[in-house]
Amino acid sequence: MLQRSTLKFLKDLRLHNNKAWFDDNRAQYHQAKEDFESLVQQIIDGLAKIDPALGGLQVKDCVFRIYKDVRFSKDKTPYKANMGASFSRGGKKSPYAGYYFHLEPGGSSFAGGGIWMPEAPVLKKIRQEIDYNFPEFESIIGQKEFIRLFGKVNGDSLKTVPQGYHEDNPAIAYIKLKSLIVSHHVSDDAAIQPTIVRDILRTFATMQPFVNFLNNALHE
Repeated sequence: MLQRSTLKFLKDLRLHNNKAWFDDNRAQYHQAKEDFESLVQQIIDGLAKIDPALGGLQVKDCVFRIYKDVRFSKDKTPYKANMGASFSRGGKKSPYAGYYFHLEPGGSSFAGGGIWMPEAPVLKKIRQEIDYNFPEFESIIGQKEFIRLFGKVNGDSLKTVPQGYHEDNPAIAYIKLKSLIVSHHVSDDAAIQPTIVRDILRTFATMQPFVNFLNNALHE
């Protein structure tokens, strides 16, 4: 389970997002980092049983740095007020679809996954897979538990139909997506419960057929 002190550190960081405060509270940062990485290791251990393709992951392959790249951002605050970890074959920089846990106190934590803004050749393969196997895709995202946890598949959508497709294609709403992602909200209270790892893994297990479908497109 996550410690309350980890959420408190992130809340305080949001209010004091500057290097001087961070340096003064570096010990608290390291405690929060170790706490989050412990959770990530437990998720990795559980995911290996759900999705064997992820068996070789290590914590360092999954966890994102707290330091922001502000070179091209209007927001010049130097740190993220959240912690995140991506679980996919090959690690967080992999082109494959995968799972994601985001810890951000104040009601912004979630467990989710899919594929976010893939390169054009990857997206082309996924669109083709959805087009060719839409009944299978529809059955996956139409499961009651999938709908209960995630609602629907989200992502920015093209305003026009991609080349080679037509507006009357029954799968066109998904073919037009530039990302295909789902997410399930995790409250601050839920994040510090002893059941948090179990709950995240159950969410990921429901997501697995969706992730597998997307990755099957990349194998062919």
